[in-house]
Amino acid sequence: MIIDLPDTTVSQVAKQLVKTREEGGAVALGRVLTLIIAARNGVAESAIDAANDASREHPMRVIVLTTSDGEARLDAQIRVGGDAGASEVVVLHAFGDAAANAESLVTGLLLPDAPVVAWWPEEAPENPAASPLGRIAQRRITDAATAEDVTSRLAELGRTHAPGDTDLAWTRLTHWREQLAAVLDQPPFETVTGVEVRGSAASPSTALLAGWLQLALDVPVRWSHEKPEVWQEGIKSVRLTRASGDILLERPVPGTAVLTQPGQPDHELHLPRRTLRECLAEELRRLDPDVLYGRVITEGWNNLSAPESGE
Repeated sequence: MIIDLPDTTVSQVAKQLVKTREEGGAVALGRVLTLIIAARNGVAESAIDAANDASREHPMRVIVLTTSDGEARLDAQIRVGGDAGASEVVVLHAFGDAAANAESLVTGLLLPDAPVVAWWPEEAPENPAASPLGRIAQRRITDAATAEDVTSRLAELGRTHAPGDTDLAWTRLTHWREQLAAVLDQPPFETVTGVEVRGSAASPSTALLAGWLQLALDVPVRWSHEKPEVWQEGIKSVRLTRASGDILLERPVPGTAVLTQPGQPDHELHLPRRTLRECLAEELRRLDPDVLYGRVITEGWNNLSAPESGE
């Protein structure tokens, strides 16, 4: 069900939510958090779709805030039932001066006594934790992959990092980190003496993976950017050097990886680029600070040498 509320107020939206709940049953019961999405009109719907999918694992209230120039006005839309997955969605479109105070627009719509997560699917504040929405959120989700200059964005995230910050470029690494950790947990238990990471220049995940490996293994890490005509999708390969020979985890084509180890047959692995829904759902599973991400973005990545150019 979709309810449109043109030229309205936050108070009227809150009253309509209560009315909808009373008429349709306890639709808001069991909500475990409030997710605030700050997005442009062009990306808001894809973000809502991802949130609706993730809500099947994390029932929540979703507040979507978009802004535009024009005469001061607030338009709203409430989505419940089949139009909102297992969540209830409130879309706020603020015009002109009505968009001046983002915090006041959402505060009256937050679920009581529930954690708040703020998500910027595309353009994020320079300092998420100090922004109006970031100040009221326990967790703050950004995506460095959407920045025009991902290197500058990672540096900015490292400078402004606060507990509770995370980035989907880090979340996309989960399966790579799992595979590499599983390999190193198997014999022979030899020291890794060198690491090489290759990936797309447009992929902040490549830099974060290199930073994580440098922190975890305490060895110098070489990393390089592949030419766009050679590789365009995220991470290309990771090579770990040990005395008995190199371990190579490489994605020759998008979606499929090959694990090569000394004395063993090659293993083909399913390693696709993670979807937005998968990454969002993973981030919503934990509402405490991601300490490891904090170390990688402030220490590991900053201590890397400059990337090399791929052949």
